[in-house]
Amino acid sequence: MTRDFHFPGRSTVIASEAMAATSHPLATLAAVETLRAGGNAADAAVTAVALLSVLEPHMTGIGGDCFCLVVKPGAEPWGYNGSGRTGAAINAESLIGQGIRAIGMDSIHAVTVPGAVEAWDTILKTHGRLGLDRALVPAILHAEQGIPVAPRVAHDWAFAIERLRGDPGATKHFLPEGQAPVAGDVIKFPALATTLKTIAANGARAFYNGAIAEDIAATVAARGGTLTASDFAVHRGDEVRPIANAYRNLDIVELPPNGQGLAALVLLNILERFELSALDPFGPERFHIALEAGRLAYAVRDTHFADPSFMRIAATALLDRAFAADLAARIDRTRRVELPKAPAPRGDTVLVTIVDRDRMAVSMINSLFSSFGVGIATEKTGIMLHNRGWGFVVEPDHPNCVGPNKRPMHTIIPALAMRDGRCEMSFGVMGGGYQAMGHAHFISNMVDYGMDIQAAIDGPRVFFEGEKTMVERGIPAATIDGLKRRGHDIMVRPLPLGGGQAIRIDWERGVLIGASDPRKDGCALGY
Repeated sequence: MTRDFHFPGRSTVIASEAMAATSHPLATLAAVETLRAGGNAADAAVTAVALLSVLEPHMTGIGGDCFCLVVKPGAEPWGYNGSGRTGAAINAESLIGQGIRAIGMDSIHAVTVPGAVEAWDTILKTHGRLGLDRALVPAILHAEQGIPVAPRVAHDWAFAIERLRGDPGATKHFLPEGQAPVAGDVIKFPALATTLKTIAANGARAFYNGAIAEDIAATVAARGGTLTASDFAVHRGDEVRPIANAYRNLDIVELPPNGQGLAALVLLNILERFELSALDPFGPERFHIALEAGRLAYAVRDTHFADPSFMRIAATALLDRAFAADLAARIDRTRRVELPKAPAPRGDTVLVTIVDRDRMAVSMINSLFSSFGVGIATEKTGIMLHNRGWGFVVEPDHPNCVGPNKRPMHTIIPALAMRDGRCEMSFGVMGGGYQAMGHAHFISNMVDYGMDIQAAIDGPRVFFEGEKTMVERGIPAATIDGLKRRGHDIMVRPLPLGGGQAIRIDWERGVLIGASDPRKDGCALGY
């Protein structure tokens, strides 16, 4: 499918040496500069993600978590789970005794140990050429000297004013003069710059041992949380074996739980049972099938996904084709049916993808979860804390029940696409719970409808939030009418669904093809 140049839109970016795609132009530029300075894809990815902690502070930061996929020519994909755990002192029984039956987005119990900094360091030591100190240089520079706020960042910041005003640390560092910045305002983060300098000078463990960890623990304790400095001291991420499954003629690679990448594969398995290419890509039948398949896949996620140490059913069983056939048989093509509910797609995340001249591909995702995480920042060190513990349930018989030293079900998922043992694409779709649906939608746009990667990202999106079917404004009116006739309670979503970046490797022609989502401020650049 070729772009119609009569209409507004983005072209794919094509280059031969190396390529970076992120959600902010300055982060993409920093990645390209790192590549040109002798760094590889891993160095560029960590540099970009660290800088995004300053450029998009509502989306990501050193107070959040990180997941990563790396693949090199001739090697198997490598995965890293950089998500943090709860503290040793938390347990479901205690929360239930306090009348807590669910962990809210603003609950102090949603704060788990941030895993990002340790993940960055491990990724660089395993695959990079440069050190963490070099990767943090652009973030430190921009935090000290200030950054001009981008339009989408300013738009999102304005929605978070009241949450930020509820915390003294958040107000101090993220509401200069008591207001959210507007596009073009220059914002500085001096406390965060000092914290980043400490990490650059003393290594990643400086985040987990000493004053930084103690400041976070004290901030949490003052609000009734159970995290301690000791919980930080024992944190380590995990190298993990990626999982993969074919969608028609393309192998999709995801990370295993506690992330929801497995849900994307389950969803694609269901969609493969339908001849989607015969349907209008923007028509009601295609979107109805996608929504119903998504609701089924998310019901599987919410029933079974958890910290891998607590999973009761293996990923291989959930990827069984017979299981997918059974799920697909439950879909009525004429109407929406009653299914278990899935949580709403709240969440904020950044995804960067890099391919270097040696064709190492990196897909890395970093997140605070919801906008500005839990809405609480440390006053001394300037760190916004994430709220990943919202992914837990407070049900003692559930594998994802909150408990000591445990990881919650996570929404952030990097991804790769492979063909004949070679990496064909590094990609990801942002947007909290939507991400698994977003991966399937993006891949289907390419495989079933022949869209290029930019068109596949650009295409209008739908999702479900509780009993509501949320649509972007780009969904045609006739499609909305068709979905209503099939029983969908339609609501136009105030904000678009997520974002996304992708880089495709064209091995035959020796070029890289990049795309970045217009729902964000970012871009793809190559040379």
